[in-house]
Amino acid sequence: MNVYMRLLKMVKPYISKFILAFVCMLAVGATQSILALLVKPVLDDVFVDKNADMLFLVFTAIISVALIRGVCTYGQTVLMNFIGLRIVTDLRSELYNHIQRQSLAFFYKNPTGTLMSRITNDVSLVQTAVSEAVTSILKDSVTLVGLIFVVFYRDWKLAIIAMVVFPLTLFPIIKFGQKMRKISSSTQVTLGGLTNLLQETIAGTRIVKAFGMEVYEGKRFAKENENLYKLFMKSVSIRAISSPLMELLGYTGVAVIVFYGGYQVIRGTSTTGTFFSFITALLFLYEPVKRLANVNITIQQGIAGALRVFEIMDRVPEIRDTKGAVILPGISQQIEIKNVTFSYSGEKPVLNDINLSIKVGEIVAFVGMSGGGKSTLVNLIPRFYEVSEGAILIDGVDIRGMTVKSLRDQIGIVTQQVILFNDTVRNNIAYGDIRTGEEDIIKASKAANAHGFIMRLPQGYNTVIGEQGVRLSGGERQRISIARSILKDAPILILDEATSSLDTEAEKEVQEALETLMKGRTTLVIAHRLSTIRHADRIVVLVNGKIIEEGDHESLMKKRGEYFRLYAMQFESNGKGAYEYH
Repeated sequence: MNVYMRLLKMVKPYISKFILAFVCMLAVGATQSILALLVKPVLDDVFVDKNADMLFLVFTAIISVALIRGVCTYGQTVLMNFIGLRIVTDLRSELYNHIQRQSLAFFYKNPTGTLMSRITNDVSLVQTAVSEAVTSILKDSVTLVGLIFVVFYRDWKLAIIAMVVFPLTLFPIIKFGQKMRKISSSTQVTLGGLTNLLQETIAGTRIVKAFGMEVYEGKRFAKENENLYKLFMKSVSIRAISSPLMELLGYTGVAVIVFYGGYQVIRGTSTTGTFFSFITALLFLYEPVKRLANVNITIQQGIAGALRVFEIMDRVPEIRDTKGAVILPGISQQIEIKNVTFSYSGEKPVLNDINLSIKVGEIVAFVGMSGGGKSTLVNLIPRFYEVSEGAILIDGVDIRGMTVKSLRDQIGIVTQQVILFNDTVRNNIAYGDIRTGEEDIIKASKAANAHGFIMRLPQGYNTVIGEQGVRLSGGERQRISIARSILKDAPILILDEATSSLDTEAEKEVQEALETLMKGRTTLVIAHRLSTIRHADRIVVLVNGKIIEEGDHESLMKKRGEYFRLYAMQFESNGKGAYEYH
């Protein structure tokens, strides 16, 4: 109930529409009771006593009641669906924005397909629970109260018999609801897994085809799909059995009441109109009870979805603005990394006691074997992760005391894995500020050696490049990424293996664009190809999360240490010694 009440609190912004919808529900419930009451005068006054005046009154009353019922049913349906859909739209946006505020660690722990399922499927369950379930609870409860009044008003003895039968339906309602919540939770988990599998195999279709794994992936999908089918069938089974079971209990009660009531009419202690008015109200009573039974199942499904949604909504982002956070206007002095240690989720430290000072305008390259902590270190500077110990300072101010936005506004990033969107070239380059003018976009493109190939595209800058820029080559995608960073014009630049996946020709063009981008910027470079960082102001060698060497290319080569070993190993395939490349 705590979860459901939390959902209902979302109705607050739309309380005026909710009140109007509730008035419509009251009217709908009241009309049902009035129709049951009209059965007695129809039978006793019209058909038995043949009263013409009563016939006209009953005729007018039935039409009036039907008209009011129709208008109010339309009103409450439209209003409640508006409220439900509005709540779900707000919740979906809030959930998406909350997910966007999470750290990178969150996305590594939660597969993309699972998060997509939370935003789409789980939130949809909430909508049904909020709009349809609330409508049914309120409308059917009002109808129930009105009809109970009618049955007691017509014959209190028969009403008592009826009231003994109906509570028997509560037990299966509760049991079915509990089972439905468990099945719904399992269904959503399985659906998330299926969505994740779809996302992976469709995005990675090139690898699937290259390795001839279509049949294997088909079997994986079929297995998850079959599990989903079984869970849906369990849900259908529970819904299917709830109705006939309630009908059996209901009709058993009706049979007893018909027998007893008919006996009273035969004896003359009750009129035909009274009995049929009672039995009509009782039959009307059965429908709202049946709907309330089904609504419990709907609510349980909604609660299962809401629990999964609130699980993320209640998660406090690891990276967020602290109280009193200041705005970083730029960098004028240096970046200081002081006694920094970092580990993922309390595991073995990836970085150990790192101390480093990077001056404004300096180009610092980070090298070392894979897993040494290079990427992790540079990812700490824009606060993609939070340091476990120590601090990172820009111009003497701890980055944790700055607003996240102002910090990241000062940093441009070009990575090996280029992220482009299924949009136009123009919008991909201007991604940081889509209001940027055409002139600035073209200027950035020319600086990135991208303008030439862009103009050869079918619609030039208006060409849609496909998901992840699939219509472009690797070098072209990278130059679009560089143009995006040039346009951002951030004073701090991070280059994370920006040319390692390119061929020689593409690398040359991209390297020229990078050199343009690096001018006048404080640049942190991660590179596997050591030839690309020979002219860096400083080279930092990381091994097992520790800095073991530091200096320029010449001084490190003379030390004949780890950098010398890496350099020699990279060029030994050419049959030349490392010194020939110094």
